[in-house]
Amino acid sequence: MKRITEDWITKKATQDVCAALTNGGAQALFVGGCVRNALLQVPVSDIDIATDARPDRVVELAQKAGLKPIPTGIDHGTVTIISKGIPHEVTTFRRDVETDGRRAVVAFSDKVEEDAARRDFTMNALYARPDGTILDPLDGLPDLQARRVRFIGAARDRIREDYLRSLRYFRFHAWYGDADAGFDADALAAIASNLGGLETLSRERVGAEMLKLLAAPDPAPSVAAMRSSGVLTRLLPGADDTALAILVKLEQDAGASPEAIRRLAAIAPVEVARTLRLSRAQLQRLTRMRDEAMATTSVAELGYRYGAAGGLHETLLRGAFQEQPWSGDLIEALEHGAAASFPIKAVDLIPAFSGPALGAKLAELEARWIASDFALSREELLAK
Repeated sequence: MKRITEDWITKKATQDVCAALTNGGAQALFVGGCVRNALLQVPVSDIDIATDARPDRVVELAQKAGLKPIPTGIDHGTVTIISKGIPHEVTTFRRDVETDGRRAVVAFSDKVEEDAARRDFTMNALYARPDGTILDPLDGLPDLQARRVRFIGAARDRIREDYLRSLRYFRFHAWYGDADAGFDADALAAIASNLGGLETLSRERVGAEMLKLLAAPDPAPSVAAMRSSGVLTRLLPGADDTALAILVKLEQDAGASPEAIRRLAAIAPVEVARTLRLSRAQLQRLTRMRDEAMATTSVAELGYRYGAAGGLHETLLRGAFQEQPWSGDLIEALEHGAAASFPIKAVDLIPAFSGPALGAKLAELEARWIASDFALSREELLAK
């Protein structure tokens, strides 16, 4: 029988949460991402536990065991239990009573099968007992082992329960799917026939999902499938993913980590990205990346202005737009610029210049210094 043996599941903090539930006669089953990722041998970040105990009972059992319960989503069945400083989300088994394409009205359930049936993909409906043995009520393990992203039941029904699942399909394929096997034709057909529902989603939910997708090691095939199925145009009118695959290749050649905002900048003009309700900082970064990628600023100047790491974003993006191969010389230019220090201070120009004239003169001298490849000395700049 398949079993999880990773460190996180055997930690005393986690086992204490399970024991608090099972000692009270309740079930404790790990579920979702922690089970999926453990089986794929990729890092586990969040620990989710499903139980047949009702939320009030979960709180009672946690307190009885000396653990700290926090009613983070108690109306929806979720209680966060803190054990040795580690949060564990414990959610009562649920079944959908009513759905409107955005949010579901749920009822608590005693059956793990009903809890599994309301989830999106078979790979997310895998459970594990406290000892790590796998419980697979919907036969999702073969799909996970084949890295096959498959909707539970009829794809069209799962999508109509929550239209965000269309976007989640592409996100999960980017992270966990077999790129060589391609995309499930039935899933794509169901997604394409339900495009109108995407317009009912909040832009915040769409934006968050897009950034998760774009953070995958290689999101280009998923984004291309989004385009061919009509999802990309429906969600981001004016988006163009032509440069994305080129950008991913450049990142790999440069040894750069995936960066969602940089990749969003590759496919979406600022006015398009703005509709995703990004944070101010995210939108500022995206705007800078696109502006500098389209400008004629030298790579060395990018390094000077933003540092070697910061200037790498614009350099990669520019290379993707211009379809230029990666070169180690680009890193050298970034580092050369990052190491440069403008030798002129405002005090060097006072009292000859003041106010706006002082700022203008500083900018003029800095431009000359940059044009000299940072070679002009303080004396040479002041002598002219």
